[in-house]
Amino acid sequence: MSIDRKHVEQDYQRAKELYAQWGVDTDQVLKKLKETAISLHCWQGDDVAGFEGASDELTGGIQVTGNYPGRARTADELRQDLEMAYSLIPGENRLNLHAIYAETGDQKVERNALEPKHFSSWADWAKEQGIGLDFNPTFFSHPLSDDGFTLSHWDSGIRQYWIDHAIACRKIGEYFGKTLGTPCINNIWVPDGYKDIPVDRMSPRKRLKEALDTILAEPISRDHNIDAVESKLFGIGSESYVVGSSEFYLGYAVQNQTLLCLDAGHFHPTEVISNKISAVLNFLDEILLHVSRPVRWDSDHVVLFDDELQAIMEEIVRGDLLNKTYIALDFFDGSINRIAAWAIGTRNAQKALLKAMLEPTERLQKLELEKDFTSRLALLEELKAYPWAAVWDYYCLTQDVPVKEAWLEKVKQYESDVLSKRG
Repeated sequence: MSIDRKHVEQDYQRAKELYAQWGVDTDQVLKKLKETAISLHCWQGDDVAGFEGASDELTGGIQVTGNYPGRARTADELRQDLEMAYSLIPGENRLNLHAIYAETGDQKVERNALEPKHFSSWADWAKEQGIGLDFNPTFFSHPLSDDGFTLSHWDSGIRQYWIDHAIACRKIGEYFGKTLGTPCINNIWVPDGYKDIPVDRMSPRKRLKEALDTILAEPISRDHNIDAVESKLFGIGSESYVVGSSEFYLGYAVQNQTLLCLDAGHFHPTEVISNKISAVLNFLDEILLHVSRPVRWDSDHVVLFDDELQAIMEEIVRGDLLNKTYIALDFFDGSINRIAAWAIGTRNAQKALLKAMLEPTERLQKLELEKDFTSRLALLEELKAYPWAAVWDYYCLTQDVPVKEAWLEKVKQYESDVLSKRG
């Protein structure tokens, strides 16, 4: 697809004039958008397999479907694919790593013995790319998680193993933060729960709280590592009871002032996280978002430019909460080109954020306070047809990434040149 730079610039100028009538400076909006990083999740590139080889089966209530050719098999292949993805996505973004992406060479290293040195290649690469790194302990796909419990396990030895793993991961997060000069968001999620209705709901939650207290006991500067906790409604194998419920982690985050991670797929099918953001930020300084797309359950589909994505970004922008919100993605689809999945999902998240930033928020809030709900509704509906896409195209042009669907041609070429040659 051929893009006429002159037409893109002309369309932007017309859009700029239209938005200026409402007091919106599109140049400033694009500057702010560029500075709002989104953390891409490494596990989209290899179907959450990792590199430790400890288990051929993905467990913990997680499932990836599809066998599209070209899955990354090594850290070098994954980094190569990520570089391709970043070349298609504008802005200053980040990378979200899981502990199973450690590089230990020929040595077998248990998760509770992981050290910063096992991630030094990731840190070196991130420094070359000019991006920050975020991190996650991996509490699934391991023999000691086979019975569905980790930090809340009734066996003190198994529980201690996972406590030690999480402590090690905080040290790795601190290393990333110090090395790259930007705080690492270290997010704790465990799959603990029962398939059927338990008799004792209380004891596992007491053990989880005690485990988290032990993990977070050592102070680490928030300049280097910021801890987050993430809830879930249910998963495969934990349909009836999840230890780390929404109420549990909300209480824990408020009491301990960690970040609370709101994952778009971790609530009841009729719940949305957009309505939770302003509520929890009355009690927490900051939050973490995992932007995903559930389809009937936490199935982590590629993010679409849909109503809920738009509502999430509107809530952040309208509440002036960008400086309190860390945005990360969490989906994995093995049925389509994995690099295309990164590009589609991340670009959609950025588009929704841009569209929200282009609203004349102060004007809309003034109408609301004046109880002029007619004008509020009319303006909101008319703004939907405003030329925000022209602003997006110009942003991509100025960021030297493909405009419109031109990125797909590059992905197809990369698939032909690189992905198709992987066994």
